[in-house]
Amino acid sequence: MHTIGTLSARTGTKVQTIRYYEQIGLMREPGRSSGGQRRYHEADLDRLAFIRHSRQLGFPLDAIRELLDLSDSPSRPCAEADSIARRQLRQVELRIARLQALRKELKRMVAECDGDSVAECRVLEVLRDHSECLTEHEEIGA
Repeated sequence: MHTIGTLSARTGTKVQTIRYYEQIGLMREPGRSSGGQRRYHEADLDRLAFIRHSRQLGFPLDAIRELLDLSDSPSRPCAEADSIARRQLRQVELRIARLQALRKELKRMVAECDGDSVAECRVLEVLRDHSECLTEHEEIGA
């Protein structure tokens, strides 16, 4: 049996986050000691590590909930998990495309700034007027 502090230390997840995961149903309500202290099983540790790793890979909580449901039903088709992962991959690709567009725009903005006076600052001009941008960065991955 593990305490919440042990789960926190072993997974790198804050205690408040573990409690939140319990509140929203990602983690099962733990048993309690006679003194009311939460007690977790090894399976809880594994589940929390799964959630933590999923979050590190950028999965939203709803997708993690779906993945956990699949994990709890081993006879279901893997294609469902694959579909969820593909959705996440698409979101990551969209974010990368947006970040690349932002990088390009920021590099251009900085390169065009001659650093003289604020009255003629290219950075401020571009920030004031989106039509000065060369990329449609707000459309990508928004």
